[in-house]
Amino acid sequence: MFQRCFTSTSISPWRAREMVGPERPQFVLFGSSIVQYSFSNQGWGAIIADLYARQADVLVRGYAGWNSRRAVQVLDQVFPKDAAVQPSLVIVYIGGNDSMRPHPSGLGPHVPLPEYIENMRKIALHLKSLSPKTRIIFLSAPPVNEQQIRERLSDLVADMGRTNEGCRIYSEACLELCRELDVKAIDLWTAMQQRDDWLTACFTDGIHLSSEGSKIVAEEILKVLREAEWQPSLHWKSLPAEFADDLFSLM
Repeated sequence: MFQRCFTSTSISPWRAREMVGPERPQFVLFGSSIVQYSFSNQGWGAIIADLYARQADVLVRGYAGWNSRRAVQVLDQVFPKDAAVQPSLVIVYIGGNDSMRPHPSGLGPHVPLPEYIENMRKIALHLKSLSPKTRIIFLSAPPVNEQQIRERLSDLVADMGRTNEGCRIYSEACLELCRELDVKAIDLWTAMQQRDDWLTACFTDGIHLSSEGSKIVAEEILKVLREAEWQPSLHWKSLPAEFADDLFSLM
């Protein structure tokens, strides 16, 4: 029965109804493992989703191991320009994998800095084209704990050369591009190192974020949302709550 219902049309049964109602603003988190794991370990994605539980749908499109080259290849699939509903906010994190040293074999996630900048430009311009009301925040590459990487990750990952200096270079390039394109950006490389104990408190393995690291990311995102002069505001205190009249009716 289910099969027969959809054989007469080219529309996927999953796209026939894309969301439950009422329709809410969509916040999309897009990027590599920092995004994919953003609901783990009391992650920053979970913090945002909890705050917006009755105001927005937070969607995760995170792909561990990806770099900017791979992300550009799927832009039209993840963010189709002809979608009936376009996101109100897209938060993008890509850069840490790109910053790793090139492998002698030519394989691995490294992307040369000039290509990384152009790939991020393509991502920003594509997202800007979705809708006049689609807002964008880029997260720059956070720092890493190199000793923790050597101790807790495989020799293969450690040998691929994820360094704090490399992350700084790619972080600064991302921030400079965002200034050029008038895109909101968060300097995670600097923000996380404001904590005296960042090396031991912010990571689970030297790269991926602990709950403390995620708190910093969430706080920085909420600061941008609070201070941005966007109309309408996307800060959680400004958006209407769904079925707000019922919030206290059963108490």
